[in-house]
Amino acid sequence: MSERRRTLKTVTGVSGGTDIYDAAVDPSRSTLASSIEIAKIAEDNKFDALFAADLLSFGAQGAIGAQEPLIYLAALSAVTTHVGLIATVTTTFHHPYNLARLFGTLDHVSNGRAAWNAVTSSLGEENYGDTDLPSPEERYARAAESLEVVGALFDSWKPGALTPGADGAVLDPSLVQPIDYRGDYFTVKGPLNIPSLPQGRPVQFQAGQSAGGIELGARFAEVVFTSLATFEDAVTYTKTIRSRAAELGRGDELPLIFSSFHATYGSSEAEVDALVRERAESTDFVAGRAQLEDMLGGNIDLSELPLDKPIPVELLPDPKTVNRRRGRVEIFGKLAADGKTLRELIVASKDTGHWALAGTPEQLADSIQYRYDAGVLDVISIGGLADERTRDFALNGLLPELRRRGVVGNDYLGDTFRENLELPLRR
Repeated sequence: MSERRRTLKTVTGVSGGTDIYDAAVDPSRSTLASSIEIAKIAEDNKFDALFAADLLSFGAQGAIGAQEPLIYLAALSAVTTHVGLIATVTTTFHHPYNLARLFGTLDHVSNGRAAWNAVTSSLGEENYGDTDLPSPEERYARAAESLEVVGALFDSWKPGALTPGADGAVLDPSLVQPIDYRGDYFTVKGPLNIPSLPQGRPVQFQAGQSAGGIELGARFAEVVFTSLATFEDAVTYTKTIRSRAAELGRGDELPLIFSSFHATYGSSEAEVDALVRERAESTDFVAGRAQLEDMLGGNIDLSELPLDKPIPVELLPDPKTVNRRRGRVEIFGKLAADGKTLRELIVASKDTGHWALAGTPEQLADSIQYRYDAGVLDVISIGGLADERTRDFALNGLLPELRRRGVVGNDYLGDTFRENLELPLRR
């Protein structure tokens, strides 16, 4: 067992849902109402952050009713005081100057609780004037420039640029400097036109597990959002990205590893077994084939294959030839190549490649602690707070057990998200 590091940090998801748009059911209930409830529950139970995902298309591959994360979290900042606010925003379809202003403003209005989960979108190009999605290589190159520019803009205000005076704040213009950035994708003079941030910079998250994603995360991320279904996956990924980060001069403790945890809770092993069987038996295999096809890149036809045999290896795509979501293609391609049947893969695709376990709170805590003690888990996403049953298991079973073991902390450590993650302020 390795020496204990910082305590495991906890996150839960918030987003708009299509069920709350029906005015006939409750005309007084806004699209924000369910997330306000979850945000308050999360803060009452000392979760470290709220996470807002995002998709940019409508329909089967996109999102119906998804809210724009930055505006959504800005609204939630007004009804919370400590919980961090992680917004997923793409670098593919946004300009870095706008991103710096948006995230800088979120950090100000939340008093230092903003975080940016940077992604390179694999969907939505039809809504931004592009007929073809740029290649993953180009998307990651643009992302690297975007992160460079945004960071430089945040740093364009030096400490002491604003000081209190008799008639308000006094600006020392010599401490606010242009960045004069010229790259392949962006030309930005700067400086940023909003004052230095409470955290210096919002906490930098990044999502993406392909080779390009690992390189970007190793270079820029303080926390990487991952889909690491097995312990072996977690060990391999953590060694790979931290070794690369060390080569880039960032030390051997960054980035922190953030895993989404999909839990099926039961009060006994018998109940857990029954719930797992029920979940598998309730699978819609027509829709499930389409979901798995998407996980494998979208250009594979599984409609005529038998459920209880593996997918023929020759049908599996080479991830390097796929333009969308290569990380998911790698995850499910590996499972298929290892001999999982089509039925098993369809059931697994319900969790889209994320870490998924079933058990009692104590058993789940064992698995979480195992990864934490091994140094391959620093931040965990615990969902289900909108459902009364899973909320009870999470808040009254799993979290108290992790706190009893000293894995998860009992309270916030400071006023900013950085302080609560035990990361230094960026000045």
